[in-house]
Amino acid sequence: MPKLSARIGKRHALEGAAAGVVVLGLLLWWLLPLGDKPPSGSITISTGNQAGVYYEYARLLKGELSKDMPDLDVTLRQSNGSQENVARVADRKATFAIAAADAVGMYDSRHAGAANELRAVARLYDDYLQLVVPADSPVTSVAGLRGKRVGTGLEGSGVRLMADRVLDAAGIDPDRDITAMDEGIDSGPEHLREGRIDAFFWSGGVPTKGLQKLFSASGEFRFVPIPADLVAKMHQRDEETRFYRATNMPEDAYPKVQDGKTVPTVAVANLLITRADTKSDLAEWMTKTVIKSRDEIGHHVHSAQLVDLRTAIYTDPLGLHAGARRYYLSVKL
Repeated sequence: MPKLSARIGKRHALEGAAAGVVVLGLLLWWLLPLGDKPPSGSITISTGNQAGVYYEYARLLKGELSKDMPDLDVTLRQSNGSQENVARVADRKATFAIAAADAVGMYDSRHAGAANELRAVARLYDDYLQLVVPADSPVTSVAGLRGKRVGTGLEGSGVRLMADRVLDAAGIDPDRDITAMDEGIDSGPEHLREGRIDAFFWSGGVPTKGLQKLFSASGEFRFVPIPADLVAKMHQRDEETRFYRATNMPEDAYPKVQDGKTVPTVAVANLLITRADTKSDLAEWMTKTVIKSRDEIGHHVHSAQLVDLRTAIYTDPLGLHAGARRYYLSVKL
């Protein structure tokens, strides 16, 4: 008959093995997909103006979602941009939205506890602030906009937020030192071409079709640089500007206008956001579609090529949705 110590040791080994099976089961339950059946129902994605990158990306994403989740009804709702998009998700008027990180940060600072209600699905691509003037314009710097008619974006847009901060850093009060015009990517380029405004701010992925259309009609335009020292001044004035970084717009973004040269500017990351109470399986499947459709969407929207699994999880100032986190953990197995 085996000794008591041997029987106890054997029993402990069996108990340990059983506990290991339980732990492994729980781990697999967490890491494996929620189920093979795609989510159904209906969602709304808040986009941007039809001439901008947000809308084009969302339109193509809708097509990819229809392949992965055929029983999910997806509605695209146009907006003025990032600030309005964040508010719509927070107010339950949209299920998902694309928004720049600075607009998310500002909403959080103005609405106590907002970050507890909002979550991110993925970091997508960067927006570049683009300041366009006619080729023969005397404006060669942001400070040179003083006294000019300037399209600073629609109210509720991300470009309005960035443009106002850049102008302030350059010592220009948007309410007094310029004639600020509510111009979006739908009307601003045409009004610049017609001479109804002197300059036009746009913030978006590059290239943006609205500007490509302007430049293809006439090459008589150029970009005004937004140098790193202005970005540094922005960082000194407002803690929320930590989301901005000094960079260069690639030389091939708009070849007809850039003549092979980069343009100093400021960039900010875009996030795909939702609410914390969005169903986990829906958020997980959405994340999966966003990541795996990068190349397909990237054929049509150049910015989408920058969606990357390695950077998608960096979604400051929001935490990842539980469903999105679950997907990222599963693909790292």
